[in-house]
Amino acid sequence: MILPADRAIAVTLILEAVTAGAMEEKACWIMGISQRTLFRWKKRPEDQRPHAKRPAPQNKLTLEEKQVILVHMNSDRFKSQPPSQMVPQLADEGIYLASESTIYRILKEVKQQNHRGRSEKPIKRMATTHCAAGPNQVWMWDITWLKGPISGQFFYLYLILDLYSRKIVGWEIWPVESAEHASTLMRKTCLSEKHTGQAPLVLHSDNGSPMKGATLLETLYQLGITGSRSRPRVSNDNAYAESIFRTCKYRPDYPYKGFLDISEARQWVLKFAHWYNHEHHHSGLNFLTPNQRHTGMAAAIFQNRQRVYEQAREKNPNRWSRQCRKWELDVKVFLNPVKTEEQDLMDISTA
Repeated sequence: MILPADRAIAVTLILEAVTAGAMEEKACWIMGISQRTLFRWKKRPEDQRPHAKRPAPQNKLTLEEKQVILVHMNSDRFKSQPPSQMVPQLADEGIYLASESTIYRILKEVKQQNHRGRSEKPIKRMATTHCAAGPNQVWMWDITWLKGPISGQFFYLYLILDLYSRKIVGWEIWPVESAEHASTLMRKTCLSEKHTGQAPLVLHSDNGSPMKGATLLETLYQLGITGSRSRPRVSNDNAYAESIFRTCKYRPDYPYKGFLDISEARQWVLKFAHWYNHEHHHSGLNFLTPNQRHTGMAAAIFQNRQRVYEQAREKNPNRWSRQCRKWELDVKVFLNPVKTEEQDLMDISTA
């Protein structure tokens, strides 16, 4: 509860910020209030809404009615059933006590809304978070299918993506999914990227059977790679790998009717990987190519872009209403970052 004196100070500060050019919505967010609350404070500074005495709703259940509901829910007939089962059964007998949501709310008030049955209580798992400050620190991989020449036949694209640079560091196509093929790809990728096992490397994937196969797990152990997996049935935990498959399959020249054979599929993905790594200016990399980011060319390229923009602004200053565009990237890249209130506050205050 904010006292009237503190409300007046808050209103004054927000008005000063808005006068200086800040957006009212963001100023209110930093103060921890909504624009609707600010409007009410300006209209009625003496408002004491949390302490106001309000009349009870006319449709509020009485204590006797709540007790009847609890008696029914705890009876031998319904004690093992949820309200969604009890309400229809009583309705068939011409009895209506309250809606399912109301009964759930009453059970929660008396602390009877708990997990039932012999099954384990669902566990809320946090997303696995990783951070990369350079190339070949965190890799992500997945498998997708490519249509074959006939209905029901598919080729499987195994693809490894670097978190820091978004570069495709390794890929292969095979007619089946298996941990053995995945192990082969990991060995080839480590050779091409010169990963000797001395530096730490995390490989993130989903929970598919090839990702959890004993052959692949042993290979990762031998290569000095730490395995990481998404939460069960949560594809967003491996969003970058899912995203590149969409980019792949929505290319204008993608043969959406299917590949004639596995050789044609390999030839097409070879051209796609070259385009993606060396020609595609990635919006998530501030329009660098993944190879430029991977090989450490970002600083020089951004410096040159900044110089070009500043020269253009000096030549025609009337055409620029703001500062030059910021050509830069964050030093660290996160997979499934955990947002905190402090980070949200910093994001808005620097926007």
